[in-house]
Amino acid sequence: MQFLPRPQRRASSIIDEDVYANRDRHSLASDRSSDPSDVLRESTSDRVGIFIDGSNLFYAAMQLGLEIDYSKLLGYLARGRRLLRAYFYTGVDPQNEKQQGFLLWMRRHGYRVVTKDLIHNADGSKHANLDVEIAVDMLELAQYCNTMVLLSGDGDLTYAVNTVAYRGVQVEVVSLQSMTSDSLVNIADRYVDLARIKELIQRDDIESRAHAVS
Repeated sequence: MQFLPRPQRRASSIIDEDVYANRDRHSLASDRSSDPSDVLRESTSDRVGIFIDGSNLFYAAMQLGLEIDYSKLLGYLARGRRLLRAYFYTGVDPQNEKQQGFLLWMRRHGYRVVTKDLIHNADGSKHANLDVEIAVDMLELAQYCNTMVLLSGDGDLTYAVNTVAYRGVQVEVVSLQSMTSDSLVNIADRYVDLARIKELIQRDDIESRAHAVS
């Protein structure tokens, strides 16, 4: 698929993960508030929408040995900008009480959860494709955002990202590079490898265990 060059769009507030990573621990602690809205009050000039492909993130985290703190993740993705929506898309098993508890926590901590029942395949595997839901929500929210952050490496979303970009929205893609389509990286205004921000978004108990071992 070939994409035409995009028009000039308005400047947006871009996060530099290297600068963010080198900040002192005291500053990071204030950024990692248990209430994500505290972080998001820093600036209202740049309106951001966040779209997280839960399945893609789950497998990326497995590859990295990463146990995610979702409050920290939200704070990193939206820092310095006014959060309009943070969507989390995932397939669900209605009988899985642990998963239901996790999704309830997500809803109560700044995320709008979009679900679809898992389909059971003949080989025993399960899947749920939410690409259409992600694309539609991005297009619907585009008129209200300066910036969109897509946490996914799925190349099927490339056309939606390109369409949103033509509407004047800056698009940032965050994902594990080894699991990310080149077409998605090439069309994004900014790309962040999930491996580079691992220490910023992992749970504190994981950090504590790592220090204890060393």
